[in-house]
Amino acid sequence: MSQQEIIYLDNNATTRVDDRVLEEMLPYFTDLYANSTSSHIAGLTINEAVEKVAWQTANLINAEPDEITFTSGATEAINLAVKGLAYQERKHIVTVVTEHKAVLENCHFMKSIGFDVTYLPTASDGLLDLELLEKTITDKTLVFIMMFSNNETGVIQNINAISALLKSKNVLFLCDATQAVGKISVDVKKYGIDLLTLSAHKFHGPKGVGALYLSAKAKTKLIPQIIGGGQQRKLRSGTLNVPGIVGLGKACEIAVNQLEENQNRVKLLRDKLEIGLLQFEGSFVNGDIQNRIYNTSNICFPSVNSEQLIMALGNISVSNGASCSAVTSEPSHVLKAMGLSDEQALSSIRFSLSKYTTSDEIDYVVDRVLELCVKLRS
Repeated sequence: MSQQEIIYLDNNATTRVDDRVLEEMLPYFTDLYANSTSSHIAGLTINEAVEKVAWQTANLINAEPDEITFTSGATEAINLAVKGLAYQERKHIVTVVTEHKAVLENCHFMKSIGFDVTYLPTASDGLLDLELLEKTITDKTLVFIMMFSNNETGVIQNINAISALLKSKNVLFLCDATQAVGKISVDVKKYGIDLLTLSAHKFHGPKGVGALYLSAKAKTKLIPQIIGGGQQRKLRSGTLNVPGIVGLGKACEIAVNQLEENQNRVKLLRDKLEIGLLQFEGSFVNGDIQNRIYNTSNICFPSVNSEQLIMALGNISVSNGASCSAVTSEPSHVLKAMGLSDEQALSSIRFSLSKYTTSDEIDYVVDRVLELCVKLRS
């Protein structure tokens, strides 16, 4: 392994497009370029391809094809899901302080137009206190918003228990499953999820395409945010990004067939990485080590500045926060909410692996990180 070869361990930010996905997309840039809403034969052919992707996407999360609305990604899906609920009688939203900025900023907006928003804390392991959630819900609560798997720590919440509580209170459940879909089994029916967001580029699909799942109950409450031609059952107007949508569908198809294989192999590599890196004196894993997704490890290296470490690593791609601010002088709001000091948060690195990560790469990363941590600490 040379210092010229890129080793990419920032897969929670984005992933390499699978070759099979790219191959599936290419004809839709050239020969199959008609508008999917056109009524001629060429357009109808493209519409059939889009309908196939709705089925592929629904199949990945155990939904129905007509419950899928394609978007430009998870951020747009979150905007549609949150702002689309603006005209409901209930005016109380509950979320968690460790959510992605796409959720938090939308909640700030909803507060500016008259909603009450409650931001719940987590314990030091990143898990939510269900008793606190139950006490927070009132007869004015419209929706609870929470990640399936945290983008920085990988912590997975008790989705079953949370959804059961929300159902008993007649509160909608909006789940940001961007870091979970395509990596682990996500079943909207089993988990009682009303609205779910996903993004193709998090599981080896293209950037610029994602989807919003809407249960029958949620669909009746949502108003569109992009209006115009009335595409997608009037929920999201605009000419569809057909190549991207086709890529999403192929990524979903591949993920369904590889979930268990990827989980078993990548988890072994993640564990190997942690065993090696935790040799550094005083280092520790941020977040619950049992309830987390298999590809993510967030490690604090005390007295080592994460920005300096990231720059020194050169050909090794890692991050010290969310993908939208991978190198920042501000401590992670997620780690701070979990009780870390500024110094600890600014000494933490997120390593996120993928199905393309190799054992040789892990060996190289462990040696290089340990070497640099010793230098930077001294």
